[in-house]
Parts: sequence; structure tokens; C-alpha cells
Amino acid sequence: MSETKSRKRFSRDRYFPEHIIRNIIYQVLQGLAYMHKNGFFHRDMKPENIMCNGTELVKIADFGLAREIRSRPPYTDYVSTRWYRAPEILLRSTSYNSPIDIWALGCIMAELYMLRPLFPGTSELDQLFKIITILGTPNKEDWPEGYQLAAAMNFKFQQTVPTPLATVVNSVSDEGQKLMADMMQWNPEKRPNALSSLKYKYFLVGQKLGAPVVSQPSTSNRKTSAGSTLSDSRVVLGKAKLKPTATEVKTFDGDMQPERNINRNLPICK
Repeated sequence: MSETKSRKRFSRDRYFPEHIIRNIIYQVLQGLAYMHKNGFFHRDMKPENIMCNGTELVKIADFGLAREIRSRPPYTDYVSTRWYRAPEILLRSTSYNSPIDIWALGCIMAELYMLRPLFPGTSELDQLFKIITILGTPNKEDWPEGYQLAAAMNFKFQQTVPTPLATVVNSVSDEGQKLMADMMQWNPEKRPNALSSLKYKYFLVGQKLGAPVVSQPSTSNRKTSAGSTLSDSRVVLGKAKLKPTATEVKTFDGDMQPERNINRNLPICK
């Protein structure tokens, strides 16, 4: 199936139906599961790097920052776009790994429901404060490494109770909230991996999920499946760029911030 460059956009007040979001996240998880199984993690998961051909075929793009899972740290701390950056990276960890992709996908999933970023921080510190505002203060016993990282950079976690995701994310089911919450665990070791995420109840709804089977030339013996279609590096290389808007939105902490990079309208291709 050829990749079309024409795109349709949903307006700000027209949200994605949950069954569409479910299928998008399912296919991205398939791609991440394949990638992680084969020893790589993406390091720059964001909406611009998820390409849609219609609402059925989804591909992961732009592997320019990808690293081998088994490669030796230290890794650079400046990876991934800030709004989708995992807290361990914001706290300058140099030994992060594939759970940063899962965190980013949790943020992307929320954005598909909201049509705006969940954590639109204006700096690394503001990004941490935005995360704390919604997820609450991490428990020191649950994530001692996080507190060690914070102490090393003289950062103090403010004491905040978590905000229920249902009050922030539009029209998400209980099963969707559970998946998002687990993907965005403070402690990276407690986030589900991509393969186990595919087994969550969110996907067990009797809906046909995955990419459509595409017929191959008769000279080829290769069978196309949802996993192979999504993860084939020959078809996912390339980067989808969305043009940002420059209006202003009110962030969760009440400040007016320029919406320089907020994608008001997430792409749906036909």
C-alpha cells in the first residue's frame, strides 16, 4: 500500500472515536514490541512520528535517535520532544531504556483523546511540574532512583495529590485510563512493556485491530501481517511533519503559554 501525502484534519471540537484511537495505539504497540524485541528503542516517540494511511494502517517513522537496548550507557539526556519526555530523562538519567517509548506513547494516547498535549511544559522544570500536577508526587519508596536523580540536580518534588485522568482526558473508558496510567508510571521499571500492553482489557473488546492484510506480488513469498507491515523499516523510514499553530492556550497551572508547537488537529490520512 502506497503512503499518501494528502491529509484530512479533525477540527478542535471533533474528537476521535475511541475505536479509532484503540486501533492506532494497538498498531504502534505492535511496532514497538517488534522493535524492542529486536534490540532497539526509538527515543523520539511523538505524534509527528506516527504516520497514518487512512485510519487503518499506522506506521512508526524517524529512527534517527534510535539506540540499541543493550548498548552501554551513558546515553545523552537530550532526547525526545519535551512534551513526551519521560521523567527519568527530565531528571538527567543516563541509563534509561525502552520504557521511555512506553511513557511517550501514554502521552500520545492522551493527546489523541484531548487533541492537545497532556503535559505542554515550556522548559524541563515546567515539564516536571506539569507531570506532577496530573500524576501527583511520586512515592519515594516506589521510585527511590528518581529521588536520587532529583537530589543530584537540586530538584525538590512538590507535594501534590494526583488528578484523576477521567477529569483531564476526554471520553476515555476505564480500560483506557488504566492503560494510560500504567504507561505513565513514574518508575520506568513499573511500566508495562509493549507486548504486555497489548494484552490489556482496553484491547479486548471484540474489535478487529491491526493493519489490514495487503496482497503482495505473486513473485514474493512474504506474507503481510499487522506486525510485519508496521515494523518493516523499509516502509516506516521518513518523517511526517505537522505545521504548528501559534495561538495561545491555557495550561493546567493557569498560565497563558504560546501554543507554538501544539498540534490542534491530529492528522487522519485518506
